[in-house]
Amino acid sequence: MKKIQILGTGCAKCQKLAAVADEAAQGLGLAYEIEKVTELDRIMGFGVMFTPALVVDGVVKVAGKVPSLEDTKKLLA
Repeated sequence: MKKIQILGTGCAKCQKLAAVADEAAQGLGLAYEIEKVTELDRIMGFGVMFTPALVVDGVVKVAGKVPSLEDTKKLLA
């Protein structure tokens, strides 16, 4: 099972990234769970300076932007 984490304070871009990640994971037929990480100390623990950020299985895949659905699928695959 993939662990997908969305790092961000809950802003509009953070919510969009969560929606795109969810849609991409469903489109790929993955077994996954999504966690929204909103605490600044936890976000900084990943070394992320810009939100939103996408973390897959503990690895930061993208930070500071919302990738397209197709790009997100590639990041999750």
